[in-house]
Amino acid sequence: MGRPERHATIADVAALAGVSVGTASKALNGRGSLREETRTRVREAARQLSFQANAGARSLHSGRTYTVGMITTDTIGRFSIPVLMGAEDALGAGEMSIFLCDGRDDPIREQYYVKTLLSRRVDGIIVTGRRTEARMSIGRDLPVPVVYAFISSSDPQDCSVVPDEESGARKAVEHLLAVGRTRIAHVTGPEHHNSARVRAAAALDRLTGEGLDLVAPPLFGGWSEAWGRQAVGILLAGRTEFDAVFCGSDQIARGVSDALRAAGRRVPQDVALVGFDNWDVMTEGAQPPLTSVDMDLEGLGRSAAERLLAAINGTASPGRHPHPCRLVVRGSTIVPPA
Repeated sequence: MGRPERHATIADVAALAGVSVGTASKALNGRGSLREETRTRVREAARQLSFQANAGARSLHSGRTYTVGMITTDTIGRFSIPVLMGAEDALGAGEMSIFLCDGRDDPIREQYYVKTLLSRRVDGIIVTGRRTEARMSIGRDLPVPVVYAFISSSDPQDCSVVPDEESGARKAVEHLLAVGRTRIAHVTGPEHHNSARVRAAAALDRLTGEGLDLVAPPLFGGWSEAWGRQAVGILLAGRTEFDAVFCGSDQIARGVSDALRAAGRRVPQDVALVGFDNWDVMTEGAQPPLTSVDMDLEGLGRSAAERLLAAINGTASPGRHPHPCRLVVRGSTIVPPA
């Protein structure tokens, strides 16, 4: 029989990288104040040797399990999956794993998951969901740090990373003004939704700063294409003159686009159109493709995970931390050359 294959050790990695065993361990575990060049050299050595860290030994040595829990109320995953992907990007560099739990808007189920995650000795917890409204804290005096991502905690002592929706709405209005539109309507979701109110208020505030106003009070309704079509009917029936529509979601914007086309209004020649969320299913499927505000959910997830890592290492950052949005310009606002 041949000799059993010998697996590379942390000492082998350290020798190949030309560093001490302690430095190699810190580089691979994301700990300590090391130069990026040193971390890169150690990781490359680990890759060359196909080194696999012993998770059990590592957790015993550090007192950590290198696992994080994520609790979500977003059953569909429209918002939580991109946040999860971003968090995994940040945590994967430190070889940390995520347990995903679906709370389903059920407080009892959610507390069950909190207890389960703590019994598994996770190093921290990320809480996310499908709405940006502030929610109750999952618990005070927990033995591990907690970061809220996309949604926010009503407790100012908690750390919440949220999309800067106000800035996103202002960017949408500024773009419409830049392409020469001054008669702007706003169609958005239910008025009891925080996102609908915040986006409408920011759009109105930005127009007021230019000495302008919306052509009609914000039209609050549903987050649906059907509401977008109905809203256009309301604007046209009221003989409202408008040359642009800023919508509170891409689904609404798709409905608006369809209704404008049916009414003989060309997009963007007659009416420029901007959505919100940058949901590719909606933006790329629209005719023409839809200009939209992107909340950078993956980037938000990375930021939340980085703040959680900092808290695990002793540097907490309580309070709300807005994450910037960006505008993705497509054919619904740019008139093609003749």
